[in-house]
Amino acid sequence: MKILVLNCGSSSLKYQLINMDTEEVMASGKYERIGEAEAFITHKANGKKIEIKNPAYNHSEAIDFTLKQLTNPEYKVIDSLDEINAIGHRLVHGGEKISESVVIDDSVEEVLKEYTDLAPLHNPACILGIEACKEVMPGKPMVGVFDTAFHQTMEKDKFIYAIPYEYYKKYGVRKYGFHGTSHQFVSQRLAEIENISLEGTKVVTCHLGQGASICAIKDGKSVDTSMGLTPLGGLPMVTRSGDLDPSVVTYIMKKENLTPEQMEEMLNKKSGLSAMANLDPDFRVIEEKSNEGDELAKLAIENFNYTIASYIAKYVVAMKGIDYIIFTGGIGENQINIRKGICEKLAFMGVDLDIDANNMKGEEKVISKPNSKIKVYVIPTNEELMIAKETLRLIK
Repeated sequence: MKILVLNCGSSSLKYQLINMDTEEVMASGKYERIGEAEAFITHKANGKKIEIKNPAYNHSEAIDFTLKQLTNPEYKVIDSLDEINAIGHRLVHGGEKISESVVIDDSVEEVLKEYTDLAPLHNPACILGIEACKEVMPGKPMVGVFDTAFHQTMEKDKFIYAIPYEYYKKYGVRKYGFHGTSHQFVSQRLAEIENISLEGTKVVTCHLGQGASICAIKDGKSVDTSMGLTPLGGLPMVTRSGDLDPSVVTYIMKKENLTPEQMEEMLNKKSGLSAMANLDPDFRVIEEKSNEGDELAKLAIENFNYTIASYIAKYVVAMKGIDYIIFTGGIGENQINIRKGICEKLAFMGVDLDIDANNMKGEEKVISKPNSKIKVYVIPTNEELMIAKETLRLIK
């Protein structure tokens, strides 16, 4: 059984072809700069990595060219597209209307359109990807796995905002949360590693990357999470502000005479750690400058670590205890000093970091000492495999 997993961005396409009998990634890659003559694809298959410049002016053209690489005689992994049994799409915002993975039909696309205002960078791209697959591979079953779905188990007191209730009823203004596929994957992987059931466990998962969020998972279900109505809320991220006093927004808008669209652009793309540090939006550069003694970079890193540790402590309250902390995502898996800085702030709770064990990147490993009251893991995320598993489950 072979599943093609697609993750469509506004101008990009990430993909993996997975053999679900072995969970082997047969081919993977990324198409970038879709919509431009300078578009190119980086394709990995059979131990080879190939970069091909090929104009793709829409997602349909990008998907069509991508599929041709899977059957390219030079490095093919399948003989025919008929070998692909189904397509799994990473979808972002399904609001309250979709609370689990679904087989994609017209009603699912309508929900994506309905919530476009809440995910303007993501939902339109998801729709383009679905429509492109219909055109290129008509009749092939498709499944949508939503970032928001895993968090639909949150109780109302955890997701409601302290604003007039009518805005929740009229517009669905509430916390939804994101990165659900990643949080779900690493918590399930924890259960496999520890050979336990998630029933009775209290876990905090920290997905730290360009986008970052924290999730409290009790009995295998999301209890609370840091992102909110949109992926802008919660932690400060590389270019996103995270949580603010709401008056900061209106105050700056008045002072700078900004439109809502300009303010939204600033909060999403010109804020966060890079803005605090006055550096390019690359976390590695920010951390490097911090280690070199740059005061603004140090301030940004300290704010990041403090906010994450604070959220973890908050979620101990939400779950009435904690057994495990998991770090994942590009930063969580690879930034040794970030994990160290966060864990040191949680020493009062009984977190005892093993400095030697923590001195690694990208490995699946326990990084706390045996006597630590809370066991700390690094578990690399695999959202594509999670999507493929959900796709297989639903088409069966």
